Amino acid sequence: MKIEISDEAAKWYEDNVNLKPGDGIRFYGKVYGKTMVHEGFSIAFRKEEPVAPVASTEVNGITYFITDNDTWFFARYDLDVEYDAKIDSPNYIFKSNE
Repeated sequence: MKIEISDEAAKWYEDNVNLKPGDGIRFYGKVYGKTMVHEGFSIAFRKEEPVAPVASTEVNGITYFITDNDTWFFARYDLDVEYDAKIDSPNYIFKSNE
């Protein structure tokens, strides 16, 4: 599993979550909602120090990551995070990696 963050999405996180180099954003699955590959679960994030990530990428000194606790949610997929200007929010795209 891989994570890719567009420059525009990275800027959105930096501006809206008050991030600075060295910070981390953890992606995880939560109950309720839906994604393009999960019914009843949606993707969430929180500012958190990266500790033992199973997948990560760094943009502008910020580490975006997934931990072992959430491999069930991201298994068989890579995560692309784009910015959607219409809703002024990140857009999460799951791409099969099988």
